Amino acid sequence: MNEEPASRSLSRRTLLKRVIQGLGVTFALGHVIPRVMAEAGGVSKNEADHLIVHVARPLDAETPVQEFVSYLTPNSRFFVRSHFGPPPAEPLSDPNWRLSVSGLVDRPLTFTLQDLKQFEEVTLTAVVQCSGNGRVFHRPKVPGVQWERGAVGNAQWAGVRLRDVLAQAGMQTKGRHVQFQGADRPVVATVPLFIRSIPLEKALHPDTILAYEMNGRPLPLLHGAPLRVITPGWMADSCTKWLTDITVQAEEAKGYYMQTAYRVPTTPVEQGIAARGQSIPVEAMVVKSLIAAPQEGETLKSGPVSIQGVAWGGEVKVAKVEVSLDEGKTWETARLVGEDHPYAWRQWQLVWKAKTAGTFTILCRATDDHGQTQSKTSPWNPSGYLWNGWDRVTITVAA
Repeated sequence: MNEEPASRSLSRRTLLKRVIQGLGVTFALGHVIPRVMAEAGGVSKNEADHLIVHVARPLDAETPVQEFVSYLTPNSRFFVRSHFGPPPAEPLSDPNWRLSVSGLVDRPLTFTLQDLKQFEEVTLTAVVQCSGNGRVFHRPKVPGVQWERGAVGNAQWAGVRLRDVLAQAGMQTKGRHVQFQGADRPVVATVPLFIRSIPLEKALHPDTILAYEMNGRPLPLLHGAPLRVITPGWMADSCTKWLTDITVQAEEAKGYYMQTAYRVPTTPVEQGIAARGQSIPVEAMVVKSLIAAPQEGETLKSGPVSIQGVAWGGEVKVAKVEVSLDEGKTWETARLVGEDHPYAWRQWQLVWKAKTAGTFTILCRATDDHGQTQSKTSPWNPSGYLWNGWDRVTITVAA
């Protein structure tokens, strides 16, 4: 998605402000306390909290990073990303909703939500992250939603295994890819549909699920109700929301969102130059860590300071997290705390003894159990995907 002109973005934000104020909802610059979002997303008004809104229509909003002191990201505070916005709720409501499975299968099938719930239910905790999370930090700047640090979240997902559904349809041997399509549609018919596919190996993995619950509650509309794909360890572009169609096919999905968007070059690209040559779809996440506390610009008293954050490695586990307070000259290993599950993030903590007054920059970096460590900056690419440079927060210690 290309960045909107400033005038258009401003007018949309002003319009949203007026609509929300007319409904009696508090508005703060750059943030929305989203009763409208809460009602659309299936969470109570009291649970709705601030998200940082980048685009109002369709809604693209990220989570303030201080929310990540919590292991699970609440539904009402989970980042929101879509290309066209959610479809009307009525066709998606049970019993109206249907899931079609077709293509290279022996028995094309149609499922209701209750049909799907006859399969064995599985529950897993997994990070879901937009491929463009951190795009704003790429230099030179790249187009697209200027995500900062919070287009990510960690949630518990419940649903059924995709492979069980495919097995009932009877996959044919020529099938090598599984394509997904949701009920969302562009306003203009000439705009391509959001269609993605994943290789058969990932589709048949026992941890790839069709999720109908998020953090113990029915999936909210903003997050794909009634059914979405969860490909744990992979970026969110493969986690199709509002799922209605599964197609088994011999080749990768066609169309803009598979063959042009959500791809990265196979070889390094000169900064600021359009990619040429071969590219591959964005798939697995790269190792990454974030500082959740203290917050950027915070003023603290001298003495013990608890530095907290989260780290994740996609399909591999986090082995360690390190913190630096001297621009990366020296590093101290943080303590991994809390729950430890595949595909979920690890919480970490380090107590720093702030002895002198002044301004300090806290850096963090993570290493996964395959030995991959975050670099100071990420390799540049024309779409700004997969940023995993060191995270940094500047704070002040008062005299």
